[in-house]
Amino acid sequence: MGYLDNSSITVDAILTKRGRELLARNDGSFQITQFALADDEIDYSLFNESHPNGTQYSAEAIENMPLIEAMPTGPNCMNSKLITLTRGANAIPFISHNYGSAGISLNQGAQETITPTTFNLNGSNVAGAEEYIFTILDNRLRQTFTSTGGTQLATMSDLSEFSTIAHSESVRGTSLVLQGTTSNALFNTTTTSRSTSLIIEGVTSGAVITIPITINSTSS
Repeated sequence: MGYLDNSSITVDAILTKRGRELLARNDGSFQITQFALADDEIDYSLFNESHPNGTQYSAEAIENMPLIEAMPTGPNCMNSKLITLTRGANAIPFISHNYGSAGISLNQGAQETITPTTFNLNGSNVAGAEEYIFTILDNRLRQTFTSTGGTQLATMSDLSEFSTIAHSESVRGTSLVLQGTTSNALFNTTTTSRSTSLIIEGVTSGAVITIPITINSTSS
């Protein structure tokens, strides 16, 4: 869902197949009960306090930026969601991991335990623990995908736009045990590795981070 322009309150929405089914019933079963806001398209570095026309024009460039229209692919939109900070917070929470930009590379059958850390949680600028929603976008590449700690079960209310992807799978907990697939079905002599992504969402903080995942074939 997205605003078509910044001069009127016009909303462009793309419905899922399930949403179209409910809308077609025309019996009131189609109801929007939750929504999220994001500012992916905004470049705040364009804010100019030294604007030649005065400070009232500092945000002129930002206000005239084109806005993104609705798109059906969850991972490509709303990656910078607007959140409400907890009382007393003076910094935006963020999730950290130790895998770098290359992410996690596993051989078939190999296992990795992923334990994220949330910083700036509950109003203090120190590392803090919370539960996370772990979503792998292609569960064909995993043998096991289980959480530890916390409630461990991802409910329907936990799932986000990432759950609409065909092969996605989500679990909830404080850490994740990921094992690469032992099946050779997705590999051949020319395709010796497959890649996907792991999305980690903080249940309390609302922070989101993505870790690239590569599974390497060990078959001959």
